[in-house]
Amino acid sequence: MRLQKFISRSGRASRRQAEELMLAGRVHVNGHVASELGTRVVPGRDTVEIDGEPVVIPEVRWVAFHKPVGVLTTRSDPHGGTTVYDVLPDEITALRYVGRLDRDAQGLILLTNDGEEAHRLQHPSGEVERHYEVEVAGAVDDEVARQLVRGVELDDGLARAVRAKVLERGTVVSRVAVVLAEGRKREVRRMMSAVGHPVQKLRRVRFGPVELGMLEPGEWRDLTDAEVAALKRAGVR
Repeated sequence: MRLQKFISRSGRASRRQAEELMLAGRVHVNGHVASELGTRVVPGRDTVEIDGEPVVIPEVRWVAFHKPVGVLTTRSDPHGGTTVYDVLPDEITALRYVGRLDRDAQGLILLTNDGEEAHRLQHPSGEVERHYEVEVAGAVDDEVARQLVRGVELDDGLARAVRAKVLERGTVVSRVAVVLAEGRKREVRRMMSAVGHPVQKLRRVRFGPVELGMLEPGEWRDLTDAEVAALKRAGVR
């Protein structure tokens, strides 16, 4: 394994940051400075240190969390808002979130210490599905659902739903299921506003093969081995 990948997998730094540390002479392998970017190590055999501190790859962990409304998907908020890391227990604060939800949304967020897999799952090229259930203003008919699939022009380009279905049609409020595969910022809200039905409530119920299930807001659980294996297959073409 390349040394910068090893450091990235440890959670100590990104690959680019790891390369900067190596070039600065701050990384040692088996007691020797490792400044060559092509350096390779064998986990469990070679000893890696940054500034004299041992670097190890922790056991990979995946967590499903039901983010409540009013909680920010961010590491910290300079304005003092409540973040997911304020809600989660200390044992999970080292994990990084996979896919944001805005403050007013709730639902499934995944967290992990597998940085490379997290990046892959979030990248638009992976086309990993995100399933949302939304309450919107007005009576939504099936033509609106078909329009979401055909595509809606937004300020950053055409956005298409993979699938859309009217779950409940009311004169004042309707419920709609929308499945996306990109994860643009506030994409569901912008799409629904573009078709004349602003979102009032939004909940993500699935990310790739992982479902929110019975988790209540603020609750979390570790993913099963089967779910982790399914995530690794998600988006692979």
